[in-house]
Amino acid sequence: MSNPTVSNQKPVKIPGPDHPITIERNPSRVVITAGGAVIADTHDALTLREARYPAVFYIPRKDVNMTLLERTDHATYCPYKGDCAYFSIPSAGERATDAVWTYENPYEAVEPIRDFLAFYPDRVDAIEELPVAAR
Repeated sequence: MSNPTVSNQKPVKIPGPDHPITIERNPSRVVITAGGAVIADTHDALTLREARYPAVFYIPRKDVNMTLLERTDHATYCPYKGDCAYFSIPSAGERATDAVWTYENPYEAVEPIRDFLAFYPDRVDAIEELPVAAR
């Protein structure tokens, strides 16, 4: 079977040369602010690169102030990653609606992003990648 599907009949695609996906640990500190507050601050971000899309930082939930997020009913589907759920950042206003996404049960090819969140750059104040100070 060249194009496997899950029980709900959504197509499942495997990353490959025509649509590569790589996930690497990011060595920098990543800080995300919205509505004038720090939403996330981590030394454990992942950088996901997918085909020709801009690289995306995925932040572990443990380093996100989840009390500032509100789950929404918005959902999407990616045939490479799976079902996607969304959060808004109410304190950051209308612009931050569905500003955060997560793959809670990602497909095997992108399993490392489980329990991580990503943020739309244009829906938060800033996503800063800060060099880690020499030790």
